[in-house]
Amino acid sequence: MVQCCNMFRRVGFILAALLSVTAVAVLAQRGGAFRASRDHPAIGYSTGTVENAIVSLNRKIQDGEFQLEFNDGFGYLSSVLAALGISVESQVTVFSPTSNQATLIASDNPRAIYFRDDVSVAWVRGTTLLEAAVQDVHQGTVFYSLPQTPADTPQFTRDDQCLACHLTWDTLGVPGLQVLSTFPLTSDPNAYATGYVSDHRTRLEDRWGGWYVTGSHEPFAHMGNVEVTDVDDPNATIGVPRQQLLSLSGFFDLEGYLSLHSDIVALMVLEHQVHMTNLITRMGWETRRVLYREQGGDDRTGHEDFETLIDEAARELVDYLLFVDEAPLPVPIQGSSRFSQTFASRPPQDSQGRSLREFDLEHRLMRYPCSYMIYTEAFDALPALAKDAIYRRMWAVLSGEDRQTPYDRLSDDDRLAVVEILIETKPDLPEFFQNFTG
Repeated sequence: MVQCCNMFRRVGFILAALLSVTAVAVLAQRGGAFRASRDHPAIGYSTGTVENAIVSLNRKIQDGEFQLEFNDGFGYLSSVLAALGISVESQVTVFSPTSNQATLIASDNPRAIYFRDDVSVAWVRGTTLLEAAVQDVHQGTVFYSLPQTPADTPQFTRDDQCLACHLTWDTLGVPGLQVLSTFPLTSDPNAYATGYVSDHRTRLEDRWGGWYVTGSHEPFAHMGNVEVTDVDDPNATIGVPRQQLLSLSGFFDLEGYLSLHSDIVALMVLEHQVHMTNLITRMGWETRRVLYREQGGDDRTGHEDFETLIDEAARELVDYLLFVDEAPLPVPIQGSSRFSQTFASRPPQDSQGRSLREFDLEHRLMRYPCSYMIYTEAFDALPALAKDAIYRRMWAVLSGEDRQTPYDRLSDDDRLAVVEILIETKPDLPEFFQNFTG
């Protein structure tokens, strides 16, 4: 839901961030993908039971436990965010003409996205639908929409049509999100939009084409804050340092928007977590398929070495979880809203007050190199076989057993801090983590 792959047409995207000169490097970051059907007997994405925050909210509305309030300016947006516990300060805005609502999106009417760890909500001024994407406990990302018309008991409806763009190689072959960066496009009717998926491994110079980016920093080159449609010279702004933009005031009419910001730190967090979500989903699905076959199920998807498949999926997930390939920050940055403070204050913390949500923002995104997404319900719901593979790979890296490049980027202090925090905050952590000696 963050962005749609229709981006390779003249119009029609959802969330954007890909590159040009570094396209080869970005593509090289792609790892394994789930190669079976989403409706494999072990998965049942289309018909299986779903358990997520949107289903829960629908139930509360239906039972009268919660009532959504409609506003003429932005419909149910504010009420939905409050119901889901999503901070207004998480707002990021994208103006590349992407998503199913591309005809409404422009630099003077960007799409606003609000998110927490497992839910993203998207709103466009003038829209008839509010969109949501949620990380289901078992099924990966599930997509929903809510009509922006007053009703006694409004309900989100599942929308699997989104999978036309949100089940691709870039989402690892599972239903998922992607943050895209788009290149400027001329007015030539035969021109095609181009771009690439970005996450914390992508250089900041190559991120945010088609996005507004607000924050405090020394000038540095990135792709944001410049028009991406009907430009005279598509190459004129590439590689040019951007001055800091402290708010969206003056760029377009802000009526209806819930924040003055498209916070750079929120953008970086969103980029990190959407790929992390896809990795968790893929790990769960691969493991369920292995277990199905081991239990005698008729798996006709090939003759993979399933032990190797699980180990490779775990290695890829752990590499990303521990930020071993993270692109360094070119300059120190600071968000323009209170997103950083709000995000970092959330639990859990250890007895020393340390948290995996603490930011660094001088040299890298997070102070401690282990993703807070390890606390999500979807991670906790992974099959035991998956979590065993993940934890054993984490231990190999964090204990120092594997110090080859790129794992030598993790300092002894970082590895010790991550282990100590996890021991106190992750209840299902295996006992062998207690044996850390550095």
